[in-house]
Amino acid sequence: MELIAGDIGGTSCRLAWVTAEAGGAQLLRFEREYPSAAFATADALIRQFVADAALKHSPDSLLLALPGPMRIQRATLTNLDWTLDAADMRVSLGIPHVRFINDFQAAAAGVATQAADDMISLNAQPVEPDGVRAVTGAGTGLGLAFMLPDGHGSYRCYPSEGGHIDFAPANARQAQLLEQLRTHYGHVSWERVVSGLAMNDLYRFCRSESGALLNDEPVDGAALAARANAGDPAAEAALELFIDLYGAWVGNVALLYQPRGGLYIAGGIATHLQARMRSPRFMAAAADKGRMRGVVERTPIFLVTNQRLGVRGAIAAALHPEPVLE
Repeated sequence: MELIAGDIGGTSCRLAWVTAEAGGAQLLRFEREYPSAAFATADALIRQFVADAALKHSPDSLLLALPGPMRIQRATLTNLDWTLDAADMRVSLGIPHVRFINDFQAAAAGVATQAADDMISLNAQPVEPDGVRAVTGAGTGLGLAFMLPDGHGSYRCYPSEGGHIDFAPANARQAQLLEQLRTHYGHVSWERVVSGLAMNDLYRFCRSESGALLNDEPVDGAALAARANAGDPAAEAALELFIDLYGAWVGNVALLYQPRGGLYIAGGIATHLQARMRSPRFMAAAADKGRMRGVVERTPIFLVTNQRLGVRGAIAAALHPEPVLE
């Protein structure tokens, strides 16, 4: 099989070309990351990747891990202006087999491919070999999936759109943030406060708290970190608030699934803010669950540092397909 597997994100897309032999051996022939905004359609992205790979073979299978819900192998992406249809792409690209899965379904599948040095323990607790697993993470948006043992030594992955459930503030300050965001957006989900998309809003909130003037120049995560390092107090406050909110979200995931097989935090933001994620502040926010504090404290929680988690999971999902979950 000549396979192209892709992890499609609102900011960047990572694609890999793999040759899979009958005996199960895999050969990675080519891999590259592209800025998502550079392409008007997914078809254009795939054509560019095939041209850059410059291989003599033609792909006979394509699997893309996509951010957002899908129905009957058709998806309109949450934070990227693309609509994809697997049947249409089979015809337009001339690839016989095209399939889509949720991006965090791929991340969940990728967890099984990780080595010990691909992760950092944030809450060192025993891992139950057949326990429920969950994976969540903030990138451009906020993803969530969970994994259940299949009784045969493997796990089955289930996507969700949990990042879009209602944001619930943990204190009066966060309630003020909610009101500010509600005025602007109407519905406020957890993705509105824990994602790359949230960084500008958190910064504006912290500037307004301090009485500083607001401007229309948007601030992303990298710019926010640079401002904090340069001594901007509002930027530092925004990053601290982000860690509080991210920790609270992870604690919610621990309560939802009780993932004794491991709760894995993925996504580019966590790795860029690794020192802050490893600080006591993060786990304090995660465990601040009142009577259910002990449930979070008993949960093994890991920070995934390998940036190839999604594409590795997409490869695994293509080579060992599960029943399609629409």
